[in-house]
Amino acid sequence: MRRLVYYIAATLDGFIAGPDGADPTGPDGFWPIPEDYLRHIIAEYPETLPGPARQALGVAAEGTRFDTVLEGRHSYELGLKVGLTDAYPHLRHLVFSRTLAESPDPAVQVVPDDPIAVVRELKRQPGKDIWVIGGGALAGALYPEIDRLIVKLAPLTVGAGIPLFGRDAVFEPRTWRLAEHTVLDSGAIFLTYTRATAATESA
Repeated sequence: MRRLVYYIAATLDGFIAGPDGADPTGPDGFWPIPEDYLRHIIAEYPETLPGPARQALGVAAEGTRFDTVLEGRHSYELGLKVGLTDAYPHLRHLVFSRTLAESPDPAVQVVPDDPIAVVRELKRQPGKDIWVIGGGALAGALYPEIDRLIVKLAPLTVGAGIPLFGRDAVFEPRTWRLAEHTVLDSGAIFLTYTRATAATESA
C-alpha cells in the first residue's frame, strides 16, 4: 500500500515558516540553502523540486519516491503569488480547499472533501508514495494518516512561526522509529522516521 509521507523542512525549534506564513525560501526568506543541501535533494528527492527549479538546475530525473503531491490552499497560494499555477507539473497535484471555487490550472485538482477520506482512497490506488508538502494545517489534519516523516532539519532557530503540524493540531502523542539519517557538512540533517506500530506506541 502507498504511504503518506510528510516531507518538510523544519528549524531546530520546530517551525516550518515564520509567523506570517510567507515562503521562507523566497527572495526575502530566511532559510539557508547551502550547496550540499541542494545537491542532496537533487540526488535523493528530485521530484520534490518545483518545475522552474528543475528546469534551471537541469534536473530531469523522475524520482523514485513520489508521484502525487498534496497541498493546502495557503501553501498553494504562495506559488500563485509568483505566477506558478502548478509548481509540480511532473506530479499529480491536489490542493485541499473549501473556498477555492475552481482550479487556476487544469492540471491541479482542487479538493473540497475531507483530506482523511481522500488520502485513504489514494492509498488504495496503485502508485508511488504520496507527499504532503504542507502547509502545517493540512499536515495537522492528516496527522492520523501520516506513515513517514522526512524532516530536513536546518541549523536554524527562529523563535516563533508556523509549527510542524500547524497551530490547530490536536494533542495526540505518537512514537516514530528512526529509519535513516544523513548529516551534511553544512549542518543540515535529513531525518527519516516511520510510524511505530500500535503495540510499540502503547508499550
